Amino acid sequence: MTALAVALAWASPAWAQGAAIAPAPSITPAPLPTDAVVVSTDDAPANMVAEKSIDDLQAMLAAGRMTTGKLADLYVERIGKLDRDGPTLRAVIVTAPAKDLRSDGRDSDDRRKAGKLLGPLDGIPVLIKDNIETQNMPTTAGSLALANNDTGRDAPLVARLRAQGAIILGKTNLSEWANIRSNNSMSGWSAVGGLVRNPYALDRSSCGSSSGSGAAIAASLAAVAVGTETDGSVVCPASMNGLVGLKPTLGLVSRTGVVPISHSQDTPGPMARTVKDAAILLGAMAGSDPADPATASADKHKTDFAAGLSPDALKGVRVGYWKPEMAADLAARFDKALEELTAAGAVLVEVKVPEMKGLGEAESLVLYTELKADMATYLATTPASVGPKTLADLIAFNDAHKDSEMRFFGQETFLKAEKTKGLDDPDYKAARENSARMAGPEGIDAMLKAADAQILVTPTYGTPWLSDPAHGDQFQGPSASELPAVSGYPHLTVPMGLVNGLPAGLSFIGTAWSDALLLKAGYAYEQATHARVAPQYLPTIPADLGPMK
Repeated sequence: MTALAVALAWASPAWAQGAAIAPAPSITPAPLPTDAVVVSTDDAPANMVAEKSIDDLQAMLAAGRMTTGKLADLYVERIGKLDRDGPTLRAVIVTAPAKDLRSDGRDSDDRRKAGKLLGPLDGIPVLIKDNIETQNMPTTAGSLALANNDTGRDAPLVARLRAQGAIILGKTNLSEWANIRSNNSMSGWSAVGGLVRNPYALDRSSCGSSSGSGAAIAASLAAVAVGTETDGSVVCPASMNGLVGLKPTLGLVSRTGVVPISHSQDTPGPMARTVKDAAILLGAMAGSDPADPATASADKHKTDFAAGLSPDALKGVRVGYWKPEMAADLAARFDKALEELTAAGAVLVEVKVPEMKGLGEAESLVLYTELKADMATYLATTPASVGPKTLADLIAFNDAHKDSEMRFFGQETFLKAEKTKGLDDPDYKAARENSARMAGPEGIDAMLKAADAQILVTPTYGTPWLSDPAHGDQFQGPSASELPAVSGYPHLTVPMGLVNGLPAGLSFIGTAWSDALLLKAGYAYEQATHARVAPQYLPTIPADLGPMK
């Protein structure tokens, strides 16, 4: 259905008719299940799941040390301890109904007793970003406009996870509308969930838009989580929360049932504390979806991504690298990473990033045009209880609820998107063609060819900046996300450790469908360095601002 047809199919909303405007729905972030037992801040049981990998959890279940239901309870308890109390991370918007967790847990335990587990995720709690539909929880994208978006549907990727026994534990907070409403936004904030706090330093940004998924997994609020990315929204929060994050090749994972920005760039991706856990989650999510034409080739490229992981995977592999402008401390850590790659057997070749004049402008036109069209298409499928059915309706909703929706920043990007001319606009079509060519064949592919390399590496981003409601994101430092995002090529980030107490990530970038290769390389780097450091929930990062002695 076209955007115009969608607009006509839903008669003018109340605010467009001059009628009285209903107050914004009131949401209290994430009520826990009514029968959940939340531990106090000094109790130990919830610490049993801290820093545990999927393999660790499966071993605990196999040994009979706990049931699947008890495992879910421990994570719910930990959410109570760290997300609602204590450091108050605000990473989780809602947990699944207790009856569903109990039922799913019993089913998993029954399969385990019968020796019929559905795979490595059977019985493992997984968090889902709250712009991805789940049949037993609303999908808000962080906006009060979607407070009643209880579709009763599982997105195909969620259905795949359930079919393999995963326990869908809850929904994570995010930058509202996946950070597309305003260029002056404060990453990690939504009207529904508030501001996500970084577990490494609570006054620092968790980046966006998958901020809640990042902070939650860094804090061990679940085993793994699903995020989504349009440009940087998996790899940035992964990098800045000390995690592994993969933006897959566009088309490897279904986007159906995901609140959209851009069909040319949107993709869900796994976020985890280890490369193997990310590989396991990717394998469970990936696959073709008839409702998403971009995934037509996914089944051909889906594999057991975890099976081929080896600490020797970098030996003899040619790796191109480039050094962007960055702070001296980050540059020193990247130099050390290059030494670590060499020690792991990689053959390093320095490359230059081609000049791509106009890429940013072209990407923006593509995102704005597709946001208007794709959002209308999605909103047409939402229940009648969701009033807005077009981007214009969302803009009107935000204007009508400024006190709750626009306390910290506006909706300038929404307004720009509303002025675009549709998917048949020649300027849009040219921008998409040119940007994809520059980022892919003339960008990543050209760099790989120049270095005769299979993989490119560079710092993912800088380190987390201070959260600032007055001025929005104060981003400084490099960013590796644009070329893989625009081209649709895969992009993996793996922890390099801490730089001045804050996490930094190393990016592994390849051509289309090289996801398995990137995971192998990232795993080898991870095993060679064990660079990830668990968070300590510090209120801030101490700095000596006194005079030099």
